[in-house]
Amino acid sequence: MPANKKSRIIRMAVCFGIMLILIPVCYATGLFRWTGFGQLRFNLTVFLKLIIMAAGVICVETLAVFVLELIKPQNHRVRTVLSIICSVLKYVAAIVIICWGLSIIGVNVSTIVASVGIVALVVGFSAESLIADMVTGAFMVFENQYNVGDIVEVGGFRGTVSNIGLRTTCITDPGGNVKIVNNSAMKNILNRSDKPSRAASEIAVPYGTDFERLESQIPDLLESIYEAHPDMMKKTPVYLGINQLADSGVVMKFIVEVDEANIFSGARVLNHDLLLGFKKLGVECPFPQVDVHNIPVK
Repeated sequence: MPANKKSRIIRMAVCFGIMLILIPVCYATGLFRWTGFGQLRFNLTVFLKLIIMAAGVICVETLAVFVLELIKPQNHRVRTVLSIICSVLKYVAAIVIICWGLSIIGVNVSTIVASVGIVALVVGFSAESLIADMVTGAFMVFENQYNVGDIVEVGGFRGTVSNIGLRTTCITDPGGNVKIVNNSAMKNILNRSDKPSRAASEIAVPYGTDFERLESQIPDLLESIYEAHPDMMKKTPVYLGINQLADSGVVMKFIVEVDEANIFSGARVLNHDLLLGFKKLGVECPFPQVDVHNIPVK
């Protein structure tokens, strides 16, 4: 079990433990039987109320997130929606704890809500980047620009979208490195998962090769390569022709259609099978050599 999931389970168990201990105390002592919120008050009773309230809200939020994370849909769009819901739940839990806590200590929350317009204006100027991140994230989800599980490239960093939140997007590259990007900075995105990708392979053969004979044998070789890797290759590899007349050999180019996640492994497999296939056909790949001529001195 991943460490982050273990920590969530432990956190949820602690919340439940606190609830089980404090709820009976509340009912036995009548801690929640107050008469109003007209005056600010803070004592041991109020402190216990705050602890029970916060523990209950955190427990509910943790349980909801835990249940949502147990769902493992294959559809990228559904995974994106679940990721957004988990992120929203955390913000909602924080807001509920703050408002409910103010009510418990006697603050008139309705007055605060009535003046929320002025507060929003102040927050708007002081937290412009935060609002930009949240608005941009909402538009990206609605416009379906990318989803959890898509392979994207942003600012030269290429990886799989592992999480989309209200403020940030997490992208994980093949090496396991995680790049956290603010949603407002997700510009000029290259979504590599929209269409199948092509893995390319270039292999050189000697100039003395009988190309008419070799090219007549290539279709059967490519078909055998596809039959050996149907799980990776979407179609039979294609021979594009002679790509370059290099110094030590003639470079032939091949491509194969694969998923974006297999673009590098597909190229490696194609290189490997073409090398072995050419050897079976009696064609050796050239390599640079140095010829040394001894000229006798008279």
